[in-house]
Amino acid sequence: MENQLLILLTEEGAEAERVAELTGYLREELLDLDVDDVRAVPGGEVPPGARAVDVTQIGSLLVALGSSATALSQVVTVLRGWLGRCRDERPSLRLTLDDDVLEISEATDEQVTEAFDLFVRRHAPAGA
Repeated sequence: MENQLLILLTEEGAEAERVAELTGYLREELLDLDVDDVRAVPGGEVPPGARAVDVTQIGSLLVALGSSATALSQVVTVLRGWLGRCRDERPSLRLTLDDDVLEISEATDEQVTEAFDLFVRRHAPAGA
């Protein structure tokens, strides 16, 4: 089974439309990489009493990394650059690969770089 990276984008107090717009821009950038697919994660049933729109569903992307050894590194490079351009309202990111989760919010550029590098190293193929 190929590796799939789940990216969850959230932004404190953001409207659903803004999260959808940010996620769309990010998806477009990720599709330019050597990955098999990048798709939105379909929402499940809305529980009774819940708001009709769940922002966490809007901000979810599933990246099929394929067999490229560098795909995860490429995705992380795009995410780092993308976060760096989100200066006004910096969104939070949650990456999930296998059972490994990386959450980034309110971090300095150096902290983001360090966290991403560690995440990539943990998933690098043996001998890479």
